Amino acid sequence: MSLYRSVVWFAKGLREYTKSGYESACKDFVPHDLEVQIPGRVFLVTGGNSGIGKATALEIAKRGGTVHLVCRDQAPAEDARGEIIRESGNQNIFLHIVDLSDPKKIWKFVENFKQEHKLHVLINNAGCMVNKRELTEDGLEKNFAANTLGVYILTTGLIPVLEKEHDPRVITVSSGGMLVQKLNTNDLQSERTPFDGTMVYAQNKGAHIVCKAASTLRLPCRCCVPSEGGPV
Repeated sequence: MSLYRSVVWFAKGLREYTKSGYESACKDFVPHDLEVQIPGRVFLVTGGNSGIGKATALEIAKRGGTVHLVCRDQAPAEDARGEIIRESGNQNIFLHIVDLSDPKKIWKFVENFKQEHKLHVLINNAGCMVNKRELTEDGLEKNFAANTLGVYILTTGLIPVLEKEHDPRVITVSSGGMLVQKLNTNDLQSERTPFDGTMVYAQNKGAHIVCKAASTLRLPCRCCVPSEGGPV
């Protein structure tokens, strides 16, 4: 991390990520805005078995929405689904076991989902931080595979389903941690620099913002296509 980015991160952190930052943001928060009912709306939440994803899925379920949880591990995912059903009283909670670091499994899931379900909102929440460089069976660096390429494949694959519905949305959870690194599109799989899991995660989260901007402008996303233009 450069000295400049360290200073920016520290200054922004003091202003936005401390108690005073929370209290400042609260001034613009209107609790009544959350008092809505959404029966008939269908949501897909990745990483919905814990943390932000689980909390999001639970609040959607309490408001009558249908929730599809996309998780990697069966046992904790089943536990989370049961807990969400019990706390919300909503039975329309469905579970899909998908490893988001495996492109082939994502494509298979997307093809099946498109045939069987509708979708109004995709919430890309799942993420991983592997602190030692590991490759998937496809030869992809694991953080990149799950956090960047997996999100891209899932989102682009589900766009045709989303476009069929009124007011569709795609929400991708990023992180202020991305500010500690300048996105290096020439080394997306961390082959040319010393490996640091935290910094790689920051790169992945920065890629989310770039891909979002590219999709808004309908441009190709360089975070998922190498500079020579071929597929990853």
